[in-house]
Amino acid sequence: MIIGVKEVSFCMKGKKYVLGVDLGTSSCKSILIDETGQVIADAVVDYPVYMPRMNWVEQDPDDWEKAVTLSIRQVLEKGEIDIEQLVGMGLSGQMHGLVALDAQGRILRPAILWNDQRSAEQCQRIIEKVGGKDNLLEMINNDMLPGYTASKILWLAENEPGIFDKARMFLNPKDYIRYKLTGDFATDVSDASGTGLFDVKKRCWNERLLYILGIQKDSLPKCFESIEITGRITGAVSESTRLPKGLPVIAGGGDAVIQTTGTGLVKEGILGTIIGTSGIVAMGLDGYKFNRRGALQIFCNNYPGTWHAMGVTLSAGASLEWFKNVLYDQNFERNAYKRMDKLAATSSAGSNGLIFLPYLFGERCPYADPSARGTFIGLTYKHRKSDMIRAVLEGVVFSLRQVAELIIECSHVPISEIRTSGGGSKSELWRQIQADVFQLPVKTVSGGRHGGAFGAALIAGVGCGIWADVFEAVEILKVETETMPNKDNKELYDSLYGIYKDMYSMIKPAFKRLGNVY
Repeated sequence: MIIGVKEVSFCMKGKKYVLGVDLGTSSCKSILIDETGQVIADAVVDYPVYMPRMNWVEQDPDDWEKAVTLSIRQVLEKGEIDIEQLVGMGLSGQMHGLVALDAQGRILRPAILWNDQRSAEQCQRIIEKVGGKDNLLEMINNDMLPGYTASKILWLAENEPGIFDKARMFLNPKDYIRYKLTGDFATDVSDASGTGLFDVKKRCWNERLLYILGIQKDSLPKCFESIEITGRITGAVSESTRLPKGLPVIAGGGDAVIQTTGTGLVKEGILGTIIGTSGIVAMGLDGYKFNRRGALQIFCNNYPGTWHAMGVTLSAGASLEWFKNVLYDQNFERNAYKRMDKLAATSSAGSNGLIFLPYLFGERCPYADPSARGTFIGLTYKHRKSDMIRAVLEGVVFSLRQVAELIIECSHVPISEIRTSGGGSKSELWRQIQADVFQLPVKTVSGGRHGGAFGAALIAGVGCGIWADVFEAVEILKVETETMPNKDNKELYDSLYGIYKDMYSMIKPAFKRLGNVY
């Protein structure tokens, strides 16, 4: 199928374009790129997040569908391309979420998102059902986390049995959008890796685990490699979006994986950091690695025969957003982030001895602990707003360094550079803090600021024959900024990082006690 598409696309005259759509946690972003990797146009449409209870995080899939339709229309209008030169589109999206559909494909309840923590008890029961964590790692090469889809399905069965009994299909968020675009139920190996139901080594659903958990295989979508065609745009969608009827929709990938592909993380030795709502530290793997302690996520990467090592912290950019909302009136402070950046720069490295633990949503890596809380350590009368802002920035980077150390331990591969992306990469100060804490060059590359949408477009280009493979595709990326480490800050940051690492275990009992009260 893929070969046929390549032949068609190569016969087309003029430039070829691909569309990337990323269904994020707070907005949908669509971008149009050409065969040189130039972004021709982009569009972003927001939608709300709902938190009906403590640690519950939900969204309405209808909001996603409306945002995707609008963002595609907007990007095609801005791009002003010959629509016949659009050869395909790829999908990216927030991972681990649960969308439950009935036999008619109708939504049964709001989607439960990746950062929802309600299913911690179900995670423990899953581990018990399979005979312990070691057995689980042998099955899926990952621990069972509250964010994963598997525990959400069990939560649904135990707490909303009427809805569970009606459910005939369980989809991740981007794959619900795929269904609305093409009418097909499909997913890709990278997103499936994050469900907690997937044999990452063999790149297929783990049927033994499904049997143990009582989940029917036919309630899960068919799984494809990221570069494969999974369906084509329907006539109804063509009318609402202006996309050509029959346009190939490529499998794409989960956002945490595919946005690193969009920054060139397809080979070992280059570490990626993404500071978005969450914090992602990742590296491409040339071969399968066993996740010995289960502290990381080892997922399938977006190209056949490759894998992806990753650790996710739950509150990276979200920590700064939280502090912005504490400090400023949201209705009147439009340039709050720039002001915060300037203020933080007036504080010194180390924030005058103030340390921040960024566990505002609990934590996933290196500690799978939904009861963890955000904390300032070392506050004194001398500390000012500037110190607190800088401490938030540094605390997030300390959390990323902890994850990076786990990846190095697992892969046995030294790191030569860091490629950073996400909203946090826009801050020159935050890039410098990364360089100083890691003592490595920190680079941003073209496409990185467009996140999963660019990665989805890149993978779509491979699937439609614009590039021969993913390794050729990433050659189009260009270095935009490079930040070198300040060696004078190494000793200070190493000392503070050591204290940061000790803090969690010291105050963990207090987190649990607080959880029993609130």
